[in-house]
Amino acid sequence: MTKDNLNVLNALDVAKTQWYHFTAIVVAGMGFFTDAYDLFSISLVTKLLGRIYYTKPNALKPGTLPPNISAAVNGVAFCGTLTGQLFFGWLGDKLGRKKVYGMTLMMMVVCSVASGLSFGREPKSVMATLCFFRFWLGFGIGGDYPLSATIMSEYSNKKTRGAFIAAVFAMQGLGNLTGGVLALIVSAAFKAAYPAPAYEVDAPASLVPQADYVWRIILMFGALPALLTYYWRMKMPETARYTALVTNNAKKAASDMSKVLKTEIQEDVEKAEELSEKRKGNQFGLFSKKFLKRHGLHLLGTTTCWFLLDIAFYSNNLFQKDIFSAVGWLPSAKSMSALHEVYMVARAQTLVSLCGTVPGYWFTVAFIDILGRFAIQLMGFAFMTAFMFGLAIPYHHWTTPGNHIGFVVMYALTFFFANFGPNATTFVVPAEIFPARLRSTCHGISSAAGKLGAIIGAFGFLYLAQSPDPSKTDAGYPPGIGVRNSLMILGGICGLGFLTTFLVPEAKGKSLEEMSGENEDEAEENGHQAGSDNRTVPL
Repeated sequence: MTKDNLNVLNALDVAKTQWYHFTAIVVAGMGFFTDAYDLFSISLVTKLLGRIYYTKPNALKPGTLPPNISAAVNGVAFCGTLTGQLFFGWLGDKLGRKKVYGMTLMMMVVCSVASGLSFGREPKSVMATLCFFRFWLGFGIGGDYPLSATIMSEYSNKKTRGAFIAAVFAMQGLGNLTGGVLALIVSAAFKAAYPAPAYEVDAPASLVPQADYVWRIILMFGALPALLTYYWRMKMPETARYTALVTNNAKKAASDMSKVLKTEIQEDVEKAEELSEKRKGNQFGLFSKKFLKRHGLHLLGTTTCWFLLDIAFYSNNLFQKDIFSAVGWLPSAKSMSALHEVYMVARAQTLVSLCGTVPGYWFTVAFIDILGRFAIQLMGFAFMTAFMFGLAIPYHHWTTPGNHIGFVVMYALTFFFANFGPNATTFVVPAEIFPARLRSTCHGISSAAGKLGAIIGAFGFLYLAQSPDPSKTDAGYPPGIGVRNSLMILGGICGLGFLTTFLVPEAKGKSLEEMSGENEDEAEENGHQAGSDNRTVPL
């Protein structure tokens, strides 16, 4: 345990929950609201894009996006997010959390609007423009991961820090839910305003011209919540831990936090200088042997867990519509008009989000500082594995008419235990266990590993989930291994995530400096490593 610390950091660690905590949750959380809305809303409109831009004239069958274009539209934002996580994570440690925070939000606002305004005379040019703006949208979203997590962890007290960071991430669930609800409202409104003529019902390949506005409105709405919180982001002071531990200005940190906490914090100048000298003798870089010795296995654990989790989580999330169609919960596209299909897909996704996704996030908020990060992550991976296999092994039973509700319930439970489990904890832990000068960078690396998993999920599951029978495969897609075998693979991936969780330390009830050992000198280092986590090999 850290023997000594700055007065301002001690004050933060023991501060009672105050209004500024909730303000920080909302301000930081709106980035994740926008993140989830923008990343998952695309899955609501991809089928509509295929109908609008790839239906041949006078065709009786609705068009679909070609495989390469569908993969690009679904996955390009993840490529941008991965890049943004690495870049802004590094920049957050170099320039400070606050200086970089506004950049990411404005990128999200501008690119959300631009995505909905994608232009071009030919279908390919519209899709190319959409992919361009979604890449940069993802780039801005990527920066929000390390910055929001780091800011919230450095603002929080040690007793409820896990709940506060998890609450920021829980806004992702509300963003996912809002995407489905807005798609329901917009599609229903357009259906009412522009009733489908008889020929569209008989030949769903035909479209009312106004259908092109639907996907644009859905994508552009993501700019609104982010824009509303920009002012408050700019009003937040730099975190005390960055100011005191990275820029070595403990006096300013105390002044800033006195205003935030509404209490007088007097910093001992001599003590601050003494601790600063101690830290200078304990500095090490990301690529140093000392970092590898102290935090190498921790970084391996956070990156691997997040990578494996996101393969399963994003595969399931992005291709809900395909899974629901495969088990017969959604009617065939041939039997629905374009706007009705958007409505049905949004209804299914909203139901799963409402019953499984959103409650899971808030269960984590409620229990993370009681049960601990380690227990929740292990439990989540274990139940995800069980439910994936529970869906896959008796798959033919679930696809039998009359059993669809059982499939949907079990499918929703996989999302519940993803969010009351590793999807939340993989976000929380990297913001707690690394030194302040490397905290944002290490969180960016961990989250980028997750987005690499999401890219594999987005591109790989698109092909794997196709029917192995070429006659039943969507036009342009090569035969795959089918939904059943894909679920088996995802179950195995979740099982690996369970095992890699043992590399991650428990941070419940400990200060950030205690976890990172920043204020300890060389003589204390071995003792710190032996006592910091009794579940991992001493580093």
